Amino acid sequence: MSKNETTQTKSKDVFSVYQENVDKIFNGIKQSVPQYHQSITNVQQEYLQAYENIVDSTITIQKEYVQKAGIAANIPEATLKVINDTTEEIVKAASIQNQVTLATIDATQQNIKTFNDNAKSFADLNRNILQSWISVFTTKTN
Repeated sequence: MSKNETTQTKSKDVFSVYQENVDKIFNGIKQSVPQYHQSITNVQQEYLQAYENIVDSTITIQKEYVQKAGIAANIPEATLKVINDTTEEIVKAASIQNQVTLATIDATQQNIKTFNDNAKSFADLNRNILQSWISVFTTKTN
C-alpha cells in the first residue's frame, strides 16, 4: 500500500484531508513550473527572432529602394558619430536596467528564502501565542 493510500484510509479529520489535498495541488504546480518556464523562454526567443527578422527585412527593403531610386545614402561623419554614440548609450542603459532587474529578482528570491527558513519559527511563535490565549480561558483543576 502506498503512502497516499495509507494516509487516505487513516485520514478521518478535516486537517488531514486538507493537508493531502494541498500537497496534491502543490505537487501538480511544481511539476508544471518547468514546462511553463520552457514555454515562456521559447516564446521570448521566437519573438526576439521575429522582431530581428522584421528589422533586417525592413533595412534590406529600404536599402534596395534607395539604391534603385538613386538616392544618396551617405551620412556625414558627425552624424555617424552621434548615431554610434547614442547606440552605445542605449546599450549601456539597457545593460544597467538588466543588472538592476536581475538584482531585484535575486533580492526578492532571497527574501522569500529567508521567509521560508523562518516559517517554522513563525509557526512556533503563533503556537505559543495561541497556547497562552487558550490557557487564559481554560479552567485549571487542583
